[in-house]
Amino acid sequence: MPNPALLRRASALALMLAMPGLALAQAPQAAPTSTPAANTAAPSPDTVVASVNGKPITQGDLAIASDDPALSLPGVDEAQKKSLLVDYMVDLRVGAQAAEAAKVGDSPEFRRKLAYFRDKLLLDDYLEQEAKRAVTPEAEHAIFDQTVKLMKPEEEVHARHILVDNEGDAKKIAARIKGGEDFAKVAAETSKDPGSKAEGGDLGWFTKERMVADFANAAFAMKPGQVSDPVKSQFGWHVIKVEEKRTKPQPTFDELKDQIDQHIVRKAQQDLILKLRAEAKIDRTDAAPAPAQPAPETKKP
Repeated sequence: MPNPALLRRASALALMLAMPGLALAQAPQAAPTSTPAANTAAPSPDTVVASVNGKPITQGDLAIASDDPALSLPGVDEAQKKSLLVDYMVDLRVGAQAAEAAKVGDSPEFRRKLAYFRDKLLLDDYLEQEAKRAVTPEAEHAIFDQTVKLMKPEEEVHARHILVDNEGDAKKIAARIKGGEDFAKVAAETSKDPGSKAEGGDLGWFTKERMVADFANAAFAMKPGQVSDPVKSQFGWHVIKVEEKRTKPQPTFDELKDQIDQHIVRKAQQDLILKLRAEAKIDRTDAAPAPAQPAPETKKP
């Protein structure tokens, strides 16, 4: 297995060498009039795409290379990406064969690195297999049911606000709205809050802890349709209108699925490592030496 540092260097070299031609490759090309049916089938991992000094590079090799984060090529279409990956694999094989001829792999340091990365790949794949086994519909729904059961009902408010710098302006604005002017129109004209001004002051739905205390206490004490007197907060003076109130809806399974899967995977992998450690005979020789005990005092005659 090649040294990962060499892989990174080879990767950078191959991509830098390939990129000048990429602009040409991206020039518009005439679409083929027909596509043979054979081209639509997924190639076998054993399909040879190139060879270096008689040693083949296969579609399976490209698949492994494409999973390397260092070879991420956003915005590049599949045909161009495949061409770049083939170039990379050719450079990798050429360099690796030259390094092998130079007996780079015979050094004790290289063998230690090889053993380390072999162990790392084995563990990574083993943990990935464990994760796939652990994430089942039964496990997902069990975690979801448990999570929902522990969620306490929360009150939410849907409100609008207008933010200004001083109490006098806030009083004038409150009087205009209470006199019949449209809140959203006045907010668009006068509010200093760039985040909600264009939306007529609309803040959407929020729970109490999402807002600063002075604002939240005023909003949650109001009834739907009510417009507040000026309310001071650390940001300035607010005029608030409560549109609606409700109990916050519980999240759906689909909304929580990604978080649930992450939890299941982390727990399954952690449990596996703890189990393996508990079953293994582990001897550590790097323990810190016990602190030296002071010599016993001798009594003077």
